[in-house]
Amino acid sequence: MTLILQRTASAAALTLLLAFGTPAMTAAAQTPALASSDGTLLSVSASGEASRAPDVATASAGVVTQAADANAAMRANAAQMTRVIAAIRAAGVAERDIQTTGINIHPTYRHVENEEPRISGYSANNSVSLKVRDIAKLGEVLDALVASGANNVSGPSFGIDQPEAVYDEARRKALEQGRARADMYAEALGLRVRRIVSISEGGRLSPPQPMYAMRAMAMDASESTPVAPGENTLAANLEIVFELGR
Repeated sequence: MTLILQRTASAAALTLLLAFGTPAMTAAAQTPALASSDGTLLSVSASGEASRAPDVATASAGVVTQAADANAAMRANAAQMTRVIAAIRAAGVAERDIQTTGINIHPTYRHVENEEPRISGYSANNSVSLKVRDIAKLGEVLDALVASGANNVSGPSFGIDQPEAVYDEARRKALEQGRARADMYAEALGLRVRRIVSISEGGRLSPPQPMYAMRAMAMDASESTPVAPGENTLAANLEIVFELGR
């Protein structure tokens, strides 16, 4: 009996330790950023943006077929979609950049006044998403989709394949903006900026914002569908705490 009680007590002590930590750990976790005895804390929100021409585009292509019965609709759809995927590959889109996004079949109905709707046939749909890494060929790829039998095409959506360097530029601009604001406040108060106490990214970074009118690609409409990729703008938001003093 004594052994069981000792183990139980040890387990309870371990549970309390894991839940609350040691006194030193708890104090460290709860201690807020403090200014010096003669200093003042200033919290500043700042944001920065950086723009780049997109280097990747995504689009969706699908085939919709209809037939009197479901099996016939699916067979016709499969044959047509096979040609579409072959055309995507022939246009230079890599296998890793082609992904099926949906296959479905549903009945179609004939509506007559004062009668219950009746099934008149079936509609099959198969769609894929594709990523084009050579923006200059995007118009040709879209034309190839339609020529091969795709009758449901949407997009494109432009993006930056490796955005981290662009985000870093936006972060630097946000930091510069925050420091300039801190200098302004300090000057107005007759103080100076002593140091940065803390920096945190406020919330999630803003996703790319397309600006389609800025950098249109020169394309001959007679050769392929004209495409204007424009620029994508990425944004970063920072919360910066400064210490001001004399």
